[in-house]
Amino acid sequence: MKFIIALLLTAVLGYLSPLFLPWWSFAVTSFLVAVIIHQRPWKAFLAGFIALLLLWGIYVTIIDNANQHILSTKVAQILPFKGSYIALIITTAIIGGLLSGMAALTGSYLHLNRDPDRREQKRRRYRY
Repeated sequence: MKFIIALLLTAVLGYLSPLFLPWWSFAVTSFLVAVIIHQRPWKAFLAGFIALLLLWGIYVTIIDNANQHILSTKVAQILPFKGSYIALIITTAIIGGLLSGMAALTGSYLHLNRDPDRREQKRRRYRY
């Protein structure tokens, strides 16, 4: 349940924050969601990755369809995509997902570091 809530909250905040803040503010919101809704690090990464992968993939596709793929085809010709706007959209979505996932992973690790009980458990577990 926490995974779905983190995924939805990351997607909603990832959409709303760049409307009022710089474009990279979605990474800050992914970080904050992972700090507030604590999950295991791999789940936090996955929630951030999937949320922004889907958000940016859908958002870019909608924007791209509005202008009949004119700009994305020209950009894909400049990059090594041989004019494939679909490859450009997929790459854009993956980059957004990775950025958000890494921010969420960092937030999850920060939460682990701040919790003294978990830190003591890890210390006892790895004691020789």
